[in-house]
Amino acid sequence: MHPTPAKGKDGKILYYPRPFRKEKISMAGLDEYCAKNYGMKPFELTRAFDIFIQATGNLLAEGYRINTPIGSFAPRLKATCEITDPDDVNDSDVRFDGVEYSSGKRWHKAVKKWLNGFCLVPETNTQVILTDQKVLEVKMHECTQRNGYVTVSQFGFYTGLTYYSAKKLLDGWTKGEKPKLLKTKRGQEYIYTEI
Repeated sequence: MHPTPAKGKDGKILYYPRPFRKEKISMAGLDEYCAKNYGMKPFELTRAFDIFIQATGNLLAEGYRINTPIGSFAPRLKATCEITDPDDVNDSDVRFDGVEYSSGKRWHKAVKKWLNGFCLVPETNTQVILTDQKVLEVKMHECTQRNGYVTVSQFGFYTGLTYYSAKKLLDGWTKGEKPKLLKTKRGQEYIYTEI
């Protein structure tokens, strides 16, 4: 549960539910997951998405609404000026303003069948977690032992720290006379390995 700036009828701050997972899965990660779990060839999903984007881009540019199992897509248009007479509109009066998306029922059903319900995860206090550096070092060591490295998202998820706090802590361990970690760029993210 996360606080909002708004207040309820009783004058107290309103909260809203948000999924606990902080990690994002990239297209490469989704492709790898599908190859492992659904018998797809490596990068087959990426290629299919590339073709999907090319085809739908062309069809949306022609003005079509596209219905797919994951939802429907339509071009969103914007008037560049006030239009009071539709007969006086010319090409420069209307511009492309993005793609409207509505998720599909089939996708909702696919997600819903995997849900067993939701459980409340206790909110973590970042300042309290950061006070115990020894525990954090042990957790960092455990993380790096699993894969040989750790990312900011993995460390944040494992410790309960925010992305910003986890990054600041990991970056801090790469500096000084005796750094604990080595920071290396891999693809679009950085990985941290123990020295």
